[in-house]
Parts: sequence; C-alpha cells; structure tokens
Amino acid sequence: MSMLEVKCLCKSFGELAVLENVNLTVEEGECIALIGSSGCGKSTFLRSLELLEVPDKGSIAIAGQEITAPQAEVDLIRRQMGMVYQNFFLFSHLNVMDNLCLAPVKLLGMSREEAEAKAKGLLAQVGLLAKAEAYPEVLSGGQQQRIAICRSLMMEPKLLLFDEPTSALDPTMVGEVLAVIRMLARQGLTMLIVTHEMNFAREVADRVLFFAEQGIYEEGTPEEIFEHPQKPKTIAFIQRQKSFRYEVRERTFDLMEMQGGIMTFGEKYGLSSKDDLRLQLCCEETVCAVLEGCYGKDEPVLLDVEVFYREADKEIEVVFEYRGKQYHPLEDEMGVEDEDEVAFSSAAILKNIVSVLSYSYEQGKNQLRMRLKKHI
Repeated sequence: MSMLEVKCLCKSFGELAVLENVNLTVEEGECIALIGSSGCGKSTFLRSLELLEVPDKGSIAIAGQEITAPQAEVDLIRRQMGMVYQNFFLFSHLNVMDNLCLAPVKLLGMSREEAEAKAKGLLAQVGLLAKAEAYPEVLSGGQQQRIAICRSLMMEPKLLLFDEPTSALDPTMVGEVLAVIRMLARQGLTMLIVTHEMNFAREVADRVLFFAEQGIYEEGTPEEIFEHPQKPKTIAFIQRQKSFRYEVRERTFDLMEMQGGIMTFGEKYGLSSKDDLRLQLCCEETVCAVLEGCYGKDEPVLLDVEVFYREADKEIEVVFEYRGKQYHPLEDEMGVEDEDEVAFSSAAILKNIVSVLSYSYEQGKNQLRMRLKKHI
C-alpha cells in the first residue's frame, strides 16, 4: 500500500490555474524533494494534501484513506500527516514542553507523563533538551524550527510535509535545521520537502520533482534531475545555479590548479575580478586551514570544495566537506595569541570577506558553508 496517492489533482484561484491533473504516488520511507521557481505550485500542492487548500478536482489518499472522499473523516486522516511551515507557529504563551505536549494529550489521549517522556526523547535527538522550559521568544529561529519539527513528530505522523522549512531563517541557522531533516531521512520517515536548497535536495532525496506548467514537469533521481535533466525548463532552472567542484586528496595538493579552475569558472559566468580574487582567497585560506588543523602528517585527506554562483541574486556560496575529526577552522583565531599574527590568520582574513557561515559535524563528516559578502 502506498503512503500517498494523488490522482488528477486540480487547483485554481479564480481564473489562475495553479495545479492541473497532478498525479503522484509515494511509497513508505521515500523522501521526495519538490523544487521549482517561486509561484510554480509547490506549496499549494503540499497544502492541498492536508486540505488547507481545497482541491477543485481529484483525489488524495493517505495510507489508503481518501481524505477527499465526500464522507471522509478529514480530521482523523489529517492527523496522519505532520506539516512544518516556513514560519514556526509555536504558541508564544507556552513553553517548549507545553507546545509539544498540548496536541498529543488533547487529540491522541496520551497522558501528560507519556507526552513529556516522548517530548524529552525528541528534544534530545535535536539537541534541545536543555530548552524544555524555555519560551519561544528566547529561542533562535533555528531552534524554534527544530521545536516545530518535534511538535509534528509528537503526533507520530505517517507522512511529514515540509514547506520551505529554512526560508524564514538567517543563513547561519539553515544548517542546524537541515541536519535534523537528514536525521529523519536516515530513520526512514516518509517525507515531502519543498526546498530551494539544491545541494540539500541532491543529498537527501530519493526522488526530485521539478514543478512547472501547473504540475510535475519532470521527475527523477537527484542525479537524473541535477546532472542530466531532459526537459527545457528543468535544464534552464538547474543551470541558473552554476557550480564548480574541486577535490583535495593530499596535503601537497595543486593549489594553482584549484585557483586556475576558479578563475576559469569566474570568467565563464561573468564574476567581477574582485569577486574572483575574493573567491580564490576564501578557498585557499580555508583549504590550507583544514589541511593544517584536521589532518595529521600521514592521515589520508578527503576534502571537497564546491562553489555555487546564483545568477538571479549574484550570490556566491562555497561549501567545504571533509572527513576526519571534528574541526571548525573559524571557531576562534586558531589559537593565535600574537596580535600581529591574529590580523593575518585565516580566520581574520575570511571574516573580512564572508558574510555568513554555518558549520556542522555529523557521522565523521565536517561541512562548512560560506557566503561571500557582495561588497567590502
């Protein structure tokens, strides 16, 4: 039995047709990423599954129960789905524990003791057990979104829906939320995720759905969609985000080869000479810092550098992924005590050219994401 089955779904707002004859089957344990330009119907599709937007035509079945049937017990079927929104919608007058326990106690008949035990287990998984008595106003956006995910999980949903869960966050907080979703994917939860984080979709999803022309325009594995898209609009969308990748596999790597590749990338896509030089500096300083601090003399090196340039907003982002011990090269001034040395340390140099950064460490893999300042 499929976890989700959508047939001939249609939804219009007045004369504006947003979804036309959309069909989708999702099996238990699948993680599906929905991508596409703003306004293409991704969020409307997700909201239609819970009847937050009532479809004009078509049918939706959750675990074999049709929520669109005339006599359907909508509230009961809806409880099998959990929705995580762009904004967190936590009750501001309740602390974290009360936010988590309210629905399962009132709707599932769970005792307060059972609910609190479950809540503590979920909070521990997302690293927020110490915030159980805190109120939303004192939490960061990333922490609130992690709590919102826990709140959905408290209802033990069979299907979890994410509507751009990181779009309302400061870029420095995006990584912590994506790490939680990665954890849920590894646990085998069935999930549909609307996202603009292409690298995340490529890494986590079993299938990627590209929305255009009032529905699912093209679908496939992450490799098929991101590396070998077939249809014109998919190709145009994917190519809007340009990327360059370089692998470092030994301490004595060819620095000039990496910098030459970055220069060629910049020339190809019209980066200014100033942006190109700053990008080269960012990659050189970070790679050298990681090699020095993360790897011993005879340790094998596994470091990947990926540069992303979005033409739409002229944003340049660099992602460094490296295996080994937990090591954040910018956590401090790398132990440098002399003031003159501090001024020229990698951390100090990068702080002058990087606007936001996020760091995570999971299952032996470090990930450092940097976004370059547009102006210095």
